[in-house]
Amino acid sequence: MASAETRVTPKDFLRVADLTPHQLERLLDLAAEMEDEPEGWIDSLRGRSVACYFAKPSTRTRVSFAAAAARLGMNPIVLRPDELQLGRGEPIADTARALAGYCDAIVVRTYAQREIEEMAAAAPVPVVNALSDDHHPCQALADMLTVREWFGRLAGIRLAYVGDGNNVVHSLLEAGALAGMEIAVASPSGYAPREDVVAGARDVAAATGGSIELFDDPRDAVRGAHAVYTDVWVSMGDDAEREERLRTLRPYQVDEQLLSLARPEAIFLHCLPAHRGEEVAAAVIDGPQSLVWEQAANRETTEEALLYTLVTGDWGDAA
Repeated sequence: MASAETRVTPKDFLRVADLTPHQLERLLDLAAEMEDEPEGWIDSLRGRSVACYFAKPSTRTRVSFAAAAARLGMNPIVLRPDELQLGRGEPIADTARALAGYCDAIVVRTYAQREIEEMAAAAPVPVVNALSDDHHPCQALADMLTVREWFGRLAGIRLAYVGDGNNVVHSLLEAGALAGMEIAVASPSGYAPREDVVAGARDVAAATGGSIELFDDPRDAVRGAHAVYTDVWVSMGDDAEREERLRTLRPYQVDEQLLSLARPEAIFLHCLPAHRGEEVAAAVIDGPQSLVWEQAANRETTEEALLYTLVTGDWGDAA
């Protein structure tokens, strides 16, 4: 992870740590402007195309990127593994170079972070990580916008994440550190976020005034939080561990009792899809403190801002 002060205009968006604090703020500001003026950027990238390669099933990511591209006037070309020569052994780098000859950006949702990095290294056009096993940076952009819209700021906001320390947590740690937030993560032994991601986030947080804390007890993380966040306990690829995961993570369910330890004005967040009765109680996700639908809607807005910025290279004064 680069230091908080380093300014390098990114070609790609492979993880939140690719950004500086100013660049993160720039993307959120632009997303807010696009939300306020939905007609303002229509056809601003008319005639451009974006390849959207999805090796994993998707609802929100697939539709939000297609909608964001269409709003900008871009043509979203959605591709599956069985529709490309990748499925027949073509090297990732060759596929990336070919797609870059037709499209102005490439959006990739796959398993290994290494595959996305290989594609970005080979493609002369921007490559966006729409989800990998290690990071979910586009989700984190929507999360940051949702929190900022609700509380009017990010700096000093305490966000507690409870459950499996997965790709969503990694991106939350990196985004929260850049924004000067207090990020508290509670996970059972063996399910904590990766140590290198935590260490990098702590380095950035030290420069931005934020903090990163890890806990075993979910009550310690949630106590006094402005926002409480969780994710599914059994992600794609974890099905063989389902019963063990459900048993180990059961004490980390976000129910009304746990949420009551947060601030009275606290909000509940979830990247979706959700399993009511597992990681979250129905009374919480369907209750008055839940902002999960606003959070989901913000995927389109933040991805519109991201595509526009990467394709045009216009980072404003954050460049």
